[in-house]
Amino acid sequence: MLLGVHCSISGGIENAIIEAAGLKTDVLQIFTKNQRAWKEKEYSEAEGNAFKKDMGDNSIKMCFSHTTYLLNLASSDDELRNKSIKGLAAELTRCHVLGLPYAVLHPGSNKLVSKDEAISIIARSLNEVFELTGGIDTKVLLENTAGQGSTIGGEFEHLGDIMDQVERKSRLGVCFDTCHAFAAGHDIRTQDSFEDTMARLHKAVDLDNLLAFHLNDSKGELGKHLDRHENIGQGLIGPEPFRQIINRFPAKPKVLETPKKEDWDAKNLNFLRSLLD
Repeated sequence: MLLGVHCSISGGIENAIIEAAGLKTDVLQIFTKNQRAWKEKEYSEAEGNAFKKDMGDNSIKMCFSHTTYLLNLASSDDELRNKSIKGLAAELTRCHVLGLPYAVLHPGSNKLVSKDEAISIIARSLNEVFELTGGIDTKVLLENTAGQGSTIGGEFEHLGDIMDQVERKSRLGVCFDTCHAFAAGHDIRTQDSFEDTMARLHKAVDLDNLLAFHLNDSKGELGKHLDRHENIGQGLIGPEPFRQIINRFPAKPKVLETPKKEDWDAKNLNFLRSLLD
């Protein structure tokens, strides 16, 4: 059912495959570089081929990346925005070499302008990124956010408006984060309310563009904009939306970004697998 976890590349990118294989997952998410630093990393063709071979040898069907949190395509600061554009272009280049189809991106934030203007800045920035990476087919997946402060993405319409303004729409998709949705005020706790949320998401972005999920429970309450992930069943969301996602979107890759202490990755995966009808 394309289920996995975010895995660490500490000590070498091959270690992410080892971690995923140990958990018997068929999908994983990684940072392709140190996500706390601007310094870029390059992978050779040989390294990319070795990574793809390791995936195949371990029956892993897909790996995708999460971009560094330093990127802010919405910034009014030209230096930061240009660094972010170049950083995202470098990320897509790494993904291309490693054979990763998606790079998940937090859209950005800007407290100096209206949200409509911030959305337009993001779209212009993505247009520049796609110009720089014209020969690459890795998609950028816009992730919904918890809606805290001036961040863009708490409302599904934000994502749709960005997509509408980007020229190369085939290079874009959406990643749906359960914790972020709940924190932003989208009640997904029952089957009916989950279906209502999916209907709103479909209206904003078209569910054909929904290409991946982050499965995270929430430490924070509904609509409190607290981006704090919790293990599945240990937070305030409850099991129902995870049951819906597991059964209604089996072909979409789904990864956990939950606390890893005390073997919780394995516990969360086993619980999610138990939800399959």
